[in-house]
Amino acid sequence: MSDLLQSLVSGWQMMSGWELVAVLLSLAYLWLAMMQNRLCWYAAFASTLIFSWLFWDASLLMESALNLYYLGMAAYGWYQWRGPRPEEGASSRPITTWSLRQHLLAIGSIAAMTLLSGSLLADNTSAALPYVDSFTTWGAVLTTYMVAQKKLENWIYWLVIDGVSVWLFIDRGLMLTAALFAVYEVMVIFGFRQWYRAYRDQQQAQWMKLA
Repeated sequence: MSDLLQSLVSGWQMMSGWELVAVLLSLAYLWLAMMQNRLCWYAAFASTLIFSWLFWDASLLMESALNLYYLGMAAYGWYQWRGPRPEEGASSRPITTWSLRQHLLAIGSIAAMTLLSGSLLADNTSAALPYVDSFTTWGAVLTTYMVAQKKLENWIYWLVIDGVSVWLFIDRGLMLTAALFAVYEVMVIFGFRQWYRAYRDQQQAQWMKLA
């Protein structure tokens, strides 16, 4: 226990100002996403630029590559969420869900890619925790796409991925980033509730139109 506390204190002391900026931008992204405001993608683009370098410096090769993917997804998400009132950051894209078959396919794909890339990293690179790093990376690749498509269940996927990420970043000494993902664990619960209410309102509105 004392070793863990000492590691946490050391990590806080070593954190950089850039990590703090990235954390604040990431929190802004998640909050705006909860509100279905497409301005969230601007914050996402800026934070991923910083995290790409931080993760590479910490030898988290898959996490660094993931953030390059996030840059492209920030542009894609902004385009998908475009609304009739861009000056207000409005999003006109409705919230939708996936079928059980789609979820099984998604989870199976994450598992397969985790085993494949984890094995390749373990055998050919100096990557730290290659299988855990691969799981959070491929899980985030899929789930970020779900956010851009406004799939309700993305919040449930994030709950699992962010929980694993907390341990991963503590192990690598990125304490502020670990704290950010711990906060994410709480925010995604509220995000799911927020989107579920909006989804329910959408369904009721559709039923009224058909009545």
